Amino acid sequence: MLKETEQVTDRIKSAYHTFKNIYDDVLTQGSVFSRLYIRFFWSGTDDNEIAEKVLSYIPDDFDGRLLDVPVGTAVFTEKKWKGLKKAEIICLDYSEDMLDKAKGRLNYYDNISFVQGDVGKLPFEDASFNIVLSMNGFHAFPDKKKAFLETNRVLKKGGSFIGCFYIKGKSKRTDWLVRRILTKKGWFTPPFLTEESLNNVLHKLYSEVECHIDGSMAFFKCKK
Repeated sequence: MLKETEQVTDRIKSAYHTFKNIYDDVLTQGSVFSRLYIRFFWSGTDDNEIAEKVLSYIPDDFDGRLLDVPVGTAVFTEKKWKGLKKAEIICLDYSEDMLDKAKGRLNYYDNISFVQGDVGKLPFEDASFNIVLSMNGFHAFPDKKKAFLETNRVLKKGGSFIGCFYIKGKSKRTDWLVRRILTKKGWFTPPFLTEESLNNVLHKLYSEVECHIDGSMAFFKCKK
């Protein structure tokens, strides 16, 4: 089982290596093609708007310790992280390509550091973060159960788990895309959560849960 998981994670790393040059454009709808892709396959769900809502859960004067996993290219978080000058921010990603892109945006800030690592085995002590952020990550993680447990483990009591990702069962067209293309490319990894199963997981792990659905995307804020 361990070897199989390692093979999946290596496949994901390879997939994001090939995807790195178009990653930002697709997520931010920077071209006509990406806007048509979002409109047709994702029912017009705007990742920019979802990212703005998710990041609004983090106070502009936050001065604690924050884990961003996976950081991706920091295309959505760059502006926010640059403004949190009193916070200690650790950006973690399994893909060196994603980390390199993020470093290009944020490497000049002393309060921001970068770690190559696996969300299923986070290299941090228990209860060591005030906020754990996970944007667009869980639909790619091969072992979602471990990812939920690990992000919870490193979060302090009273801390916030904030994030967003794809959930199945909301759009046949989106589910077809994920199953037939994105999964085969290695960008998404089954099994995928539904709205019901996501709420069940979050309510088991957290004392307070605020979860919203936008098309086939869920975004949430939870308190431990």
